[in-house]
Amino acid sequence: MNVKAKLFSYDLVDSPIHQLSGLTKLICFLLLTFAVMYSYDIRMILLVMLFAVFIMRISKIKFSQIKLMVVYVLIFVLTNAIISFLFSPEMGVEIYGSRTPILNLPGKFDLTAEQLLYSTTKLFKYASVIPFGIIFLLTTNPSEFASSLNRIGIHYKVSYAVALTLRYFPDIQRDYHEISQAQQARGLELSRKASFFNRIKNGLLIIIPLIFSSLDRIETISNAMDLRGFSKSNTRTWYTSRKMKRNDYAALIISASIFIAMAGVSIFINKSRFYNPFV
Repeated sequence: MNVKAKLFSYDLVDSPIHQLSGLTKLICFLLLTFAVMYSYDIRMILLVMLFAVFIMRISKIKFSQIKLMVVYVLIFVLTNAIISFLFSPEMGVEIYGSRTPILNLPGKFDLTAEQLLYSTTKLFKYASVIPFGIIFLLTTNPSEFASSLNRIGIHYKVSYAVALTLRYFPDIQRDYHEISQAQQARGLELSRKASFFNRIKNGLLIIIPLIFSSLDRIETISNAMDLRGFSKSNTRTWYTSRKMKRNDYAALIISASIFIAMAGVSIFINKSRFYNPFV
């Protein structure tokens, strides 16, 4: 299977982020996500985005691994910005309490500096959070992560379900790729030679066999777990487990500091979740 298809696949790489505990990465991901989602200060969000790019770089994640994901994210972000402007063109004006027209458009769709700042801030919020999700998915061993969850008190059934979910993403991608190749060998046109709507229609023909193959895999896994006596005991041991080390505590301190800093700026400096340069 080529690298392009391994969108959510974990790869063992010798990097400082890969060496962190799965529990550490989950807590850091939640702290940084909550920090960015809470604040609408574009200055702080840009700093966090640069931090996310730095972390992705030291994680040794190749662009070829996330290229398709980046395309989907850009489409989502741009679509969200357009829809937000069409349905709430004055949202920025309401939030910042002032109105500075930049471009006069027909009807009520005047472009204002306030709306531009609000939309840009939202765009950078997504651009800051999504890299952390990518890093978490591509650097976390599902089994090690499940053992970490179980170690903090989460029942092993739930932990194991999380591990299976993380492992299931690359399986779905592999099945989709194989079914797509088989359908194209039978004459189903999915290339650019076909029209856009025909490609969408033909792509939907892959979904049905993909669903059935997924259901078949679920049944196989369930039967295998039952035959091995899964859930018979209240506790279980883990083959893959990692203890917290110095780097884990350092990562937690850095993430908590960023969270506290962003919350502090919003509460004590901006007196609001929004940074308002128009006052």
